[in-house]
Amino acid sequence: MLATAPHPVSVALAPDRPVWGGGTLVCRAIVEETHDVKTFVFAAPSPARFSFLPGQFLTFAFDIVGRSVERCYTISSPSTVDATLSITVKRVPNGVVSPWLHDRLRVGDRLRARGPDGQFTPVEHRSDRYLFLSGGSGITPLASITRTFADLGEDCDILFVHAARAPRDIIFRDDLARLARRLPRLRLSTIVEDPVGEPGWAGFVGRLDRDKLAVIAPDLASRMVMCCGPAPFMAAARRLVLAAGLSGDLYAEESFDFGDAPNPIALDAAPASGAGTASKITQIRFAKSQRSFPCDPGMTILEAARRAGVPLPFACSKGICGTCKSRKISGTVEMTHGGGIRPREIDQGLILPCCSRPCDDVVLDR
Repeated sequence: MLATAPHPVSVALAPDRPVWGGGTLVCRAIVEETHDVKTFVFAAPSPARFSFLPGQFLTFAFDIVGRSVERCYTISSPSTVDATLSITVKRVPNGVVSPWLHDRLRVGDRLRARGPDGQFTPVEHRSDRYLFLSGGSGITPLASITRTFADLGEDCDILFVHAARAPRDIIFRDDLARLARRLPRLRLSTIVEDPVGEPGWAGFVGRLDRDKLAVIAPDLASRMVMCCGPAPFMAAARRLVLAAGLSGDLYAEESFDFGDAPNPIALDAAPASGAGTASKITQIRFAKSQRSFPCDPGMTILEAARRAGVPLPFACSKGICGTCKSRKISGTVEMTHGGGIRPREIDQGLILPCCSRPCDDVVLDR
């Protein structure tokens, strides 16, 4: 007699699966990408769909040697695949989490995560002509975006520039080459500091500079530039593209590791003569929820909200991701962010509570 129980595949891909909303993830596979980079593939413990935008990230919670640690990792898989999702992690020497993931995590192990979060996505930064600039592990969100475009058959004009130390350090090298064969308007350029180990290296050598950028993207001023990588790489890339005539509104960046924020950008969200952080306790009020709480001198609004038990969404806590972005109704803050908010958004009265310290009493539209 034939078995009547549903096939595991039909259960895992059932159209009525709920959307995963955070919680437990089960490691289903581990892929070695390079000598020090691995991809970890996760699924929900029971059938569920993952819903995220390419370029977004998850915040993982770890218990390592009795210490609770959180890390944000960008999803590297395409958003068109909803039964699993992946993160791609480079081992950081003397790091806390990445060595643990590389050495201790096994298929079948469980982790907890929340999200997805982040605005470093093609939905937020719409264009039909992109320049992607990635350095090292910063390739992960841009790979997710490119893979999603390929799966959807999007006919985008993409110049994808990746910088690595050496050919052996190029993450997703073969996969991106395959994507370039599928997407006729995807053009790849790779820059290595030293072509050691590959005598026939045909790419660029050195670091991203004005001359290389002029050859790769002579029309960059008309493209949407999305940049991700280590802080020095992003700072250099930002200077180069702005010097080449790119409008600031056409530049977006995100740190590949929220433990290493890019060089902070200090801006007064509502400039006032002689304004500075308050030397006394201020009051923060959420207009919609009618919640109020005190904020000590030098404390960010997010820190004060968490201490008071007032809900406020956040992820990176470093002014990078934009998850906590809020509209300021009144008051003045001093904000030092890491690229998670645009100048025009600041002009419209938006702030990032995670990196905003009040100068006086503040009311937010929350």
